[in-house]
Amino acid sequence: MSSLPAAPPDDQYLWSRARRGDPAAFGELFTRHSTVVYNYCFRLTGSWKTAEDLTSVVFLEAWRKREDVAAQAGFVPWLLSLAGRVARNSTRAVRRHRRLLAKLPPAVIAGGAADAAPVPDPVEADAEARADDERHMKQVLRVFRRLPKQEQEVLALCVWGERTYAEAAVALGIPVGTVRSRLARARAHMERLTEAAATKPAEPRPGSRPEGAHYT
Repeated sequence: MSSLPAAPPDDQYLWSRARRGDPAAFGELFTRHSTVVYNYCFRLTGSWKTAEDLTSVVFLEAWRKREDVAAQAGFVPWLLSLAGRVARNSTRAVRRHRRLLAKLPPAVIAGGAADAAPVPDPVEADAEARADDERHMKQVLRVFRRLPKQEQEVLALCVWGERTYAEAAVALGIPVGTVRSRLARARAHMERLTEAAATKPAEPRPGSRPEGAHYT
């Protein structure tokens, strides 16, 4: 009778190992969750290239902060909240990341902690579809960025990050009830702003002739 294969270690165990300086454990966390972080960063920035850079920044910051953050079941929500902070200062964060990358132990880089995000091969990627994704996301972000910061955080985690109320509460350090109320306000606020943007007349292009105007 063959024995069942051992269950893979959970995130909490791997993070506990990573906090003690185990690059292989951290590399496994990167392998598991880098795509989630990458897609989340795209939704926050509207740029696949920026999302790729920020994914590396997020995992670098996670490695640097590992001794300050206790092992926890909510590892992914914490990563996404870290991604939100990084995305708000994306240009500065990427520059800082490039300076610090050379200081990482080679084993960490080999383990994937600071490697590039898992993006499609540009030769094979559907460039037109990716461009459409970026155009659509930037339209959404023009409305999203008009929300108060607290509403942005909850909406991004619960909707774009697909986190539960409880996970978002842990990541943000607020009660679950506060998550629910902020999310409800954020959804209503987004709907009003989106409707207003849809009914707003388009502004004329620079140098264009306003409708009904005649020039001699």
